[in-house]
Amino acid sequence: MIGCGSIGRVIARSITEKRINAELKCVYDIDVKKAVEFAKRFNTEYKEFDEILKDDLDLVLEAASQKAVSTLIPKALKAKKDVMIMSTGALADEHLLQEIKELAEKNNLKVYLPSGAIAGLDGIKSARDEIERVTIKTTKPPASLEGAPFFEKHPMNLKEIKKPTVIYEGPAEEAVKLFPSNINVAASLSLAGIGPKRTKVQIIANPDIKSNIHEIIAEGRFGVLKTTTENVPSPDNPKTSYLAALSAVATLKKITESIQVGT
Repeated sequence: MIGCGSIGRVIARSITEKRINAELKCVYDIDVKKAVEFAKRFNTEYKEFDEILKDDLDLVLEAASQKAVSTLIPKALKAKKDVMIMSTGALADEHLLQEIKELAEKNNLKVYLPSGAIAGLDGIKSARDEIERVTIKTTKPPASLEGAPFFEKHPMNLKEIKKPTVIYEGPAEEAVKLFPSNINVAASLSLAGIGPKRTKVQIIANPDIKSNIHEIIAEGRFGVLKTTTENVPSPDNPKTSYLAALSAVATLKKITESIQVGT
């Protein structure tokens, strides 16, 4: 597993408690001290990434960052390992997406993309060829947006926001770069549907809420699909919805279980 943060802890705990039929063989994180402490806590070991790829592994799971996807996931595929990607925002980069797709096909490998912090992706995938418009409106507490690259060009004091305020409107392709820790859901929606250029994103900061709310509207010849997901933030990281970590656990279960539910 790449990444020893809030998502990694949920996954490791689920494996330790035998809720997933899997073994966590080793972990990697750029913060070596954190990774070593994590490994001790969950009865596994820390290894440098190149050493990990020499192990007999079924899956390399990324739960770290978009940068980790771009720098490490191609290496894992070249080493003939199946991969799971949580930081799906990285795949809004068409060149990276194509590289990962080609490596997976060349080596007969699987790339798993959990649904993350939203619901309804099964419906989006089913109606993909009939969809004409998709919008995702994400509403978050202002503090969870702090540190996003967007504010380097658009400085504002998030603590001064007193009412729901639209921070950003635009394509998912741009949103995932400007808010890399907040809007991976838009990338997942794009990949399931009509792509990052055509998927529209609205981000709202609301000081009166404590949860992360994602509202999706997809319209087309199939009809209209609407979903609303109100997520509790991860206790360890307010930028991450707890449901995102649970979706990784669910995907691991799906890989290891004999009965498959959903598209």
